Amino acid sequence: MTLHRDDALTVDAFMPARRSLRVAVVTETWPPEVNGVAATSARVVAELRDRGHELQVIRPRQNHEDGAAEEPGYAEVLMRGLPIPRYPQLKMGLPSRRTLLRLWGLQRPDVVHIVTEGPLGWSALQAAQALRLPVVSDFRTNFHAYSRHYGVAWLQRPIVGYLRKFHNRTACTMVPTDTLRAELQAEGFMNLRVVARGVDTQLFDPARRSEALRRRWGVAPYEMVALHVGRIAPEKNLETLIAAHAAMRQRDPRVKLVFVGDGPARASMQQRCPDAHFAGLQRGEDLAAHYASADVFLFPSLTETYGNVLPEALASGLAVVAFDCAAAGQLVSHGHNGLLVKPGEGAEFCSTAARLAGHMAEARLLGAEGRHTALKLDWGRIAREVESEYLAAIDHAPQLRLAGRPSPAL
Repeated sequence: MTLHRDDALTVDAFMPARRSLRVAVVTETWPPEVNGVAATSARVVAELRDRGHELQVIRPRQNHEDGAAEEPGYAEVLMRGLPIPRYPQLKMGLPSRRTLLRLWGLQRPDVVHIVTEGPLGWSALQAAQALRLPVVSDFRTNFHAYSRHYGVAWLQRPIVGYLRKFHNRTACTMVPTDTLRAELQAEGFMNLRVVARGVDTQLFDPARRSEALRRRWGVAPYEMVALHVGRIAPEKNLETLIAAHAAMRQRDPRVKLVFVGDGPARASMQQRCPDAHFAGLQRGEDLAAHYASADVFLFPSLTETYGNVLPEALASGLAVVAFDCAAAGQLVSHGHNGLLVKPGEGAEFCSTAARLAGHMAEARLLGAEGRHTALKLDWGRIAREVESEYLAAIDHAPQLRLAGRPSPAL
């Protein structure tokens, strides 16, 4: 190929090569398990692979038929696991320090990325420290906040203590919002870095709206659907959700409530909301169609570290009603691309949701602006930020590099 511009020749000739990193990702949840941690971790791994890095994913075996995937630049290592109480479809990894010492002793990764803080994650931290490997971590689930919803509020402080001890042993802990960083700093967490989340705007798209699906819900084209997507569980603040739907129906009795997801509270919700539609777990294009076929997204949860369903709802063109925290606090501008409520103000959440009942035009204007917001949440940019944290962890631990291996450059 002939270059005709001297500046192009100069750039090409002197551009630093980006070396492929060997990254070990340790997580106790992975698709096809349905939760935000599994979905976002898998997407980040895919983006890092596209950037030329070698990924090793270490996770619990999900069932007897589960097999470890292996292809160029990507390999899975399956570990022992046990079902999580109340969520038997999810697995908790078992302590595996010795196995990881052998694995990484034979082939050292450049960096270890620990996604979850369970027994497998703790084993990975111990093994990495013993081998003097750089470690970064994610803070993805407010386990300490969940404790009060399951009758064990006394566990909150010990859980915070464990999480602080865990994360403060890593080079950095990636969190999705500035608000969460401030909260964790107040609890004594160190080395926190804000790395946002992306959303697949090709999958989650208003164009996937389906009148056939709405008819199955018993809804006419001009009638409003209020949607909730996520675990049907106590920590999701379902009491406020039910009250908000009731307030909407006082304004417009035709407003339909649709639940997408499953969980330990589903049976009780079905008894309490006999007119609601329960769609169960949905994935891929079916999930995207459920989002796009609704009109309003009710998100009353106060226990999210981020809440991946919220940008998915924005991308799908829904009018969002949420508390001003987590992803909503980061992405929603009140009255512009959604409606925000001060955290904990349940009555205001209900009245705000009721404001949209019978006002489809306003809901659609908010949803259109939400779509514009979501289009800026590029997963490629997120992967570059994660990569930068890997490089920083490596650069701050020069004694951990193998002799003769150059420092990677972007």
